[in-house]
Amino acid sequence: MPELVLVTDFDGTISAQDFYDLAVRELLKPEDIQPWNDFTAGKITHFTAMQRIFGNIRAPESRALTVLEDMGLESDLAHWVDALRAQGWHIVVASAGSLWYIDILLKKAGVTLEVHANPGVYAAGGPLRLELPTHDPFLCPKTGIDKAAIMRHHLGRGATVAHAGDGYPDLPPALLAPPRLRFARAELARQLNERGEAFQPFAAWSEVARSLLNWNGEK
Repeated sequence: MPELVLVTDFDGTISAQDFYDLAVRELLKPEDIQPWNDFTAGKITHFTAMQRIFGNIRAPESRALTVLEDMGLESDLAHWVDALRAQGWHIVVASAGSLWYIDILLKKAGVTLEVHANPGVYAAGGPLRLELPTHDPFLCPKTGIDKAAIMRHHLGRGATVAHAGDGYPDLPPALLAPPRLRFARAELARQLNERGEAFQPFAAWSEVARSLLNWNGEK
């Protein structure tokens, strides 16, 4: 039987909210997010925009940790991870966000997963200093992590690969998954709809897990 792999985004997928959105609302001023406009105008990369925006945060780490609590990590995450593993699913987190908060939240949930994301250090009083994952085999200068490369890696090994995500960087990897194993919400769902690509909608990561647990091999 082929290996089963779920490549999943973190922000807005395993968690209900993106750290970026919460940081914009709680930790940043309107002028601090100008780099995002530069990205959408094609002037800088997605990673550079995130690096500069997070570099504008000026708040104690204790305040930033409070914001993390509002991300709404999937309830009973450990339960769903254990259930998927029991059915042979290997879970890989692929994120354009930062290991700083992903590691904190997963540790709090008592869950250990394979994670590919951008390293970050939260300085005293801010900012969150985002770095490129230069030692990660799936490095991408534009987003930090090449999510599609992770998909291709496992597909090339003959694995059956599912994907779950919600945002702009999730479109390339999502298109590599078969429709039955392609889970999308928010911006990713909008982009797939525009392309006429079929997918499985979800509102919470537990719905992805439940669907995979009930999967009968159809693609």
